[in-house]
Amino acid sequence: MWEWFISFLRDVLAFLAGVFGDWGLAIIAITVIIRGALTPLTVSSTKSSARMQVLQPKMQEIQERYADDPVRQQEELRKFYSENNFNMLGGCLPIFLQMPVFFALFAVLRETSGSFLNILPSLSTSAATMLAEKGIQGAWVYILFDVLFGVLTAVPMIINASMNAGAQQNQNRVMGLVMGAMMMWFGWSVPSGVLLYYNASSLWGLVVQQFVTRGVIEKTKAEEEARLANQAVKIDVVRKEKKPRPRKKG
Repeated sequence: MWEWFISFLRDVLAFLAGVFGDWGLAIIAITVIIRGALTPLTVSSTKSSARMQVLQPKMQEIQERYADDPVRQQEELRKFYSENNFNMLGGCLPIFLQMPVFFALFAVLRETSGSFLNILPSLSTSAATMLAEKGIQGAWVYILFDVLFGVLTAVPMIINASMNAGAQQNQNRVMGLVMGAMMMWFGWSVPSGVLLYYNASSLWGLVVQQFVTRGVIEKTKAEEEARLANQAVKIDVVRKEKKPRPRKKG
């Protein structure tokens, strides 16, 4: 199955390279096709992430209340997830679906000597290899793509962190910076064509998707906050209801 997928991706890229006359443009084209096809799912996952931000304080409250009873804590969290139709993996699905393309590109690029216009002479070469062979003068563009790889990993996480508050915001910012540094280290020896795919996909997310997801996030958070407020009112009303007094038998 995996070999079939690699062969399929190779054929699609070869066809697009024939259309555009460039393997780098073919990679960008398939990135746009994939991200465009995943847009409805991305909107759905964005709603899930927005709901999680609203529900997070309630989850932390449960964790603190039952900190001394892990079994009860897990039971209450499962109950909370069920009552609120909450899916922990809902915001990660679009990323998971793109991972096969990301890794299949490694195999495809090992068999091609394609280039990206006059910017990247070889999409199968990494920044580390180019630096060793051509020196800084021949490798600086490859190094720039690797730096972008790290920056475009960190920036979305930092932007998402700004939607949280307090310690959670600082933790997410630090995590974004750490992940960005790790991806730069990982990308140092990765074929530049793989970095081109990831960078194009990330830029799509930052530029194109922002126009769609920003409004979705604000609307979903407002709806979820209203739902929780109504839920709290209903619970309070039920608690305050008095049972009718039993009548005395005459």
